[in-house]
Amino acid sequence: MSAALMIQGTGSGVGKSLIVAGLARAFTARGLTVRPFKPQNMSNNAAVTADGGEIGRAQALQARACNATPTTHMNPVLLKPETDTGAQVIVRGKRVATLSARDYMREREGFLPDILESFAHLRAEADLVLIEGAGSPAEINLREKDIANMGFAQAADVPVALVGDIHRGGVIASIIGTFEVLSADDATRIAAFLVNNFHGDTKLFEDGVSTLEERTGRPCAGVIPHFADAAKLPAEDAVALDHARPETGGAIKIAVPRLSRIANFDDLDPLRHSPDVSVEMVQSGHALPGDADLILLPGTKSTIGDLAFLREQGWDIDILAHARRGGHVLGLCGGYQMLGRMVHDRQGIEGKPGSVEGLGLLDIETVLTSGKTLENVTARHEQSGETFTAYEIHLGRSEGPDCARPFARVSGRKDGAISANGLIEGTYLHGIFSTDSFRQAYLAKLGGSGGNGFAFDAMIDATLDELGAHMERHAALDLLLGIARSGQRRAPRREAI
Repeated sequence: MSAALMIQGTGSGVGKSLIVAGLARAFTARGLTVRPFKPQNMSNNAAVTADGGEIGRAQALQARACNATPTTHMNPVLLKPETDTGAQVIVRGKRVATLSARDYMREREGFLPDILESFAHLRAEADLVLIEGAGSPAEINLREKDIANMGFAQAADVPVALVGDIHRGGVIASIIGTFEVLSADDATRIAAFLVNNFHGDTKLFEDGVSTLEERTGRPCAGVIPHFADAAKLPAEDAVALDHARPETGGAIKIAVPRLSRIANFDDLDPLRHSPDVSVEMVQSGHALPGDADLILLPGTKSTIGDLAFLREQGWDIDILAHARRGGHVLGLCGGYQMLGRMVHDRQGIEGKPGSVEGLGLLDIETVLTSGKTLENVTARHEQSGETFTAYEIHLGRSEGPDCARPFARVSGRKDGAISANGLIEGTYLHGIFSTDSFRQAYLAKLGGSGGNGFAFDAMIDATLDELGAHMERHAALDLLLGIARSGQRRAPRREAI
C-alpha cells in the first residue's frame, strides 16, 4: 500500500492548502508519484476535471504541483454554498443534492464510502497521497459523523501532521490546545506538527519548538517561513477577497464588484498580475469607480441572489451609468446572465420559482435549468480571432438577438453575446485570461499594451517550483515521508499537557 499523510490545521486559514501544494511539488521533484486528496471541501472556486466533474480549485492546483491531471477522486465531496444556510452537494464531481447545513450534518456520513473508494483509487496509482483536512479537528462539536478530519483519518487509518500559523499569534496554545481537546484516540493519530508562516529569523522560535515538543511528545517537522509569493497562486476561499485593496499604476483599470456569492474568482488572477492592469475589487458599501476602463461582473453561485445584492449596493446604477458613458462591460458566467433582460428560474433552482429583471445591457434572456454544464474547452474569440483554453461550469442557457454576435465559438457552436455597439460582452467561459495571447489582445483593445512578455501559466509553475524548494529547505521531508510510509502514530503524553 502506498504512503499517505494527512495535513490538518489548528484552524481555518492556517495554510493547509499551501503546505500540501508545497509538499506535493517537493516530493514530486524527488521523483515520487504524488497525488493530492481532500475528502470534503467547501468552496465556490471550482475547477473542471478531465473526467467531466468539478473539484475545489485548491485540489486542482495541488494536482498541478504533482504534475498530475486533476480528477474528481482528488476531492470526492465538494460543498458549494448557495445561501447562508444551504449548499449544493457535489459527489465525485456531480451535483447530488442541495442541502441545508443541518441536513448535511445529519447525512454526511453516508458519503464516506464514496470518499474511501476515491482515496483507494489514488493510493493505487501513487507512491504518496497527501491529504488535506478541512477547518480543524479541534472543532470537536463536529466530530460525530465527521468525514473531513479525524473521522476520515480514523476510517482510512492514516497518520496526521498538525499545522499551526504563528503569524496569527498564540500558535503554542493552538497546537497544545488541539491535543488537549481531542479524544485520546484522535490525538494518537497526530505524529508531528509544523509551525507555518513565520516572519523573521526562525531561530528565535527554538524555545517555542522545544516547548511544543516537550508538551505534545511529537517532533517538529519544520518552522516554515512566510512564503510571500503565495499571492501569485489561486486562492481557494473568497474570504481572501474581503481585504483586497485597490491596485494602482496600471494603464487599464478594471473594476470588479465583490458579489456576495462570487464564484471562480481566480478568473481575475491573470489580470491582477498583468503589468499594465489595475484590478479594483469593490467591496459592499462602496461605489464602482467612475474612471474604470472595464467593469467585470464575475461568476456567482446565485445569479438571482447576487442581482438583488448588486442592486442593494447601488451598483446597477453605476454599471448603467458606465455603459451610457461608453464604457466596456464584461460578464463571466453568472455575470453574463445578469447583463440580460430577464433571468427565469421556473424550477426554483435558486429558491422560490419566478423571474427577475436583469440589467438589460444585453438583449438576451436566461432560463436556469437543473442540468449543469461541465466541460474543458478550446475556444476561438470572435473579435480577435485568438484561440484560448477555458472551461464551462454553469446552470442555465441564454438566448436572444445579441447571441447572434457571439463572444466566442466552441467547436463551431456560439458562446456568449455582444451588444450592437460592441461595448457590452458576456460569456459562459471561465479561465479565458489564462491564455497569454488572448489576454494580450483583449487588453490591447482596452488601450493597454496587453502586458506583452508576461506568461501567466509559466508564472504559476515557477511559483510552485519555488514553493517546493521552500518546503525542501524548511520542512523535515524525510521525517514526514517516514511517517507517511510507516503510518507512525504515538500515544499522546497527556500528563505533559
